[in-house]
Amino acid sequence: MGFWNRVRGAIGSIGARAAAATSSSKSDFTRWFRDGRLIQWRKEQALATNETIFAAISRLSNAMGTLPLKLYKDFKPVNAAIGDLIANEPNGNMTSFDFIRTMEVFRNSDGNAYAIKKYGLRFEVEALVILDPSKVEPVIEQDTLELWYQIDGDARRYYVHNQDIIHVKHIHGVGYKGISPIDVLKNTMEFDTTVRQFSINQMDMSTTASFILKMQANLSEGKRKEILDNFKQFFKENGGVLIQETGMEINPITRTFLDTKVFEIEKVTKARVAMVLNLPLHMVGETAGVSFSSMEQMSLEFVQGTLLPIVRQYEQEFNRKLLTPKERQSGLGFKFNLGAFLRGDMKTQIEALTMGIRTGLYKPNEARALLEYPPEPAGDKLMISGDLYPIDTPIEQRRGVKKE
Repeated sequence: MGFWNRVRGAIGSIGARAAAATSSSKSDFTRWFRDGRLIQWRKEQALATNETIFAAISRLSNAMGTLPLKLYKDFKPVNAAIGDLIANEPNGNMTSFDFIRTMEVFRNSDGNAYAIKKYGLRFEVEALVILDPSKVEPVIEQDTLELWYQIDGDARRYYVHNQDIIHVKHIHGVGYKGISPIDVLKNTMEFDTTVRQFSINQMDMSTTASFILKMQANLSEGKRKEILDNFKQFFKENGGVLIQETGMEINPITRTFLDTKVFEIEKVTKARVAMVLNLPLHMVGETAGVSFSSMEQMSLEFVQGTLLPIVRQYEQEFNRKLLTPKERQSGLGFKFNLGAFLRGDMKTQIEALTMGIRTGLYKPNEARALLEYPPEPAGDKLMISGDLYPIDTPIEQRRGVKKE
């Protein structure tokens, strides 16, 4: 009797958790959205007004969104409902590209990106819905010390267990909330805005003609005002042409249209944005001092230094929260394909694949698949040079081998 009570209690807690994670009515979800978009949040202004930050976050989020993401068993892709959900349609309003890209925009602006698991009637995950990060706060339950997420709606507050929230973030110290890169760049943005305003004022002054009028005698206040008014009127009515009369000397004030030091300050801003977002400097449009012998080296720096930690975070979140321990132990796991960023030009690819085939690293059809060519009937065997036989061909059947 006690056993079944515990079973019913466990099932009830699972149901309650699922009910908390996904509302029984659509109205609960709509509290987090307005007019078909996420509720306005405080970091949006920085993206809309600073082109360096916009470009950096746009490139990083687009790069993550373009990476193929599939469910694998060992090394082979598998067809499963949860795999199709992640690879194609995380929710009814988004493709996989849009989902990952939006999560990255939130992560790189707010420091955190959250997606709640929406359950079906049998508690299967049927959607991942992105939340407004300004409405979510990680909290620790006092008795169990488990991580929960406090979600503030317009009418009420929800608490969702950490297993029901996909949470990707930037680095953090105490707690579980990532630090916002926009907050880190606050001083840089303020300085950049001040310099821009100064430059605009400087350009406005530079486009206005200015002169020094030298008179041979001291004049009264009224006389000076009369001469100045006449000078302005004559300059305006004669298209900028002036006549220098006897006893008067006119010297134009020369101004630089734009101080070249402004461009040096812009380079500093780009360098700081790239440093905070962990991007190679060339990814924010600054190529001075950047030298690579090939595109592969540039891509390798971006993949190893920037994408790998992000990819690993997504993979572990998906594996932990979308797969059961039994599924993980059987070899199932989500994986991004970073190979697209490491491809060289066609000549380099052919040379690398040819060497892979000749050394038994690739089957011919595997190499063809990497180039997006269709398979051939005889291309599913490993080959070795000699010169190229199926790897299981007996030595005595190979040409050039003397029979004893």
